[in-house]
Amino acid sequence: MSINIRAVQQGFVGEVTAINLCAPITQAQADAIEKGMDDYAVLTFPGQPMTDEQQVAFTRNFGQLEITLAGQMAKPGERRFQQLELGDISNYANGDTSRHYAREDKKRLYALANRLWHSDASFRAVGAGYTLLHARVVPSKGGNTEFADMRAAYLALDDDARAEADSLVCHHSIVYSREQIGLAVQSADQGDKLKPVPHKLVIQDPVNGRKSLYLSSHIGAIEGWPVPEARAYLRDLTEHATQRRFVYAHEWRGNDLVVWDNRTVMHRARPFKDLQEKRDLRRTSLKGVGLEVRAPELRAAE
Repeated sequence: MSINIRAVQQGFVGEVTAINLCAPITQAQADAIEKGMDDYAVLTFPGQPMTDEQQVAFTRNFGQLEITLAGQMAKPGERRFQQLELGDISNYANGDTSRHYAREDKKRLYALANRLWHSDASFRAVGAGYTLLHARVVPSKGGNTEFADMRAAYLALDDDARAEADSLVCHHSIVYSREQIGLAVQSADQGDKLKPVPHKLVIQDPVNGRKSLYLSSHIGAIEGWPVPEARAYLRDLTEHATQRRFVYAHEWRGNDLVVWDNRTVMHRARPFKDLQEKRDLRRTSLKGVGLEVRAPELRAAE
């Protein structure tokens, strides 16, 4: 059975129907989804009551899964899911579905950085490819996820601004994004995972040739620039790239699955008012394949 993809907004979001993700999909369906991701950058799949196992199995149709950084850094007894490929995007205190994080809880405060515009795992030497987020329980109001089209943002720059962006290499670390909300990230035994990694600011999709900004709150420096100048430039560029004309806000419903390509969009979580309401989503991500994200000298050394 063929799938249907309906354009939702501004040519970078599509809604997919006529497919059941709770059962194994065919190669033809996987290929159609891949093409949809090339044509758009965000695909939504409403009404998919998936289990954890089904979400992981569906994700594997498109590549190798990432191990979450939180899963790597947490002790086994602190993890909600022992399957390290599955990310816990909930407000449950330490995985206890009967308790919510207190407002001052360190884990809740750490996760607040997800409200900053970012690309998943850009703090790795090769950032994430697709991210898949599935809604199990959603609050009655708020808690949307917003997406910004980095291809359209790049094209909207003038010629001089594009030429400047094309030449830049940025340094990414999860330390930088947490600094923006006043948190210091330190880990004596995980220091190698916190070191900044270089990525080009502009990348090119080898399938369709479209260029995209590779922006993220994880960026804290630009090679060859003084840090204050770099951060002022990055703030201006992020303001440009997240104008409302480039943004889609997904209003979550239970059993929605949303898939996006971190190489062509940024995203951010939005708050919801009643902290006592439950919000429970599960995330899987694909390892990136490098493409044009890494700085040229690093790709040549691989």
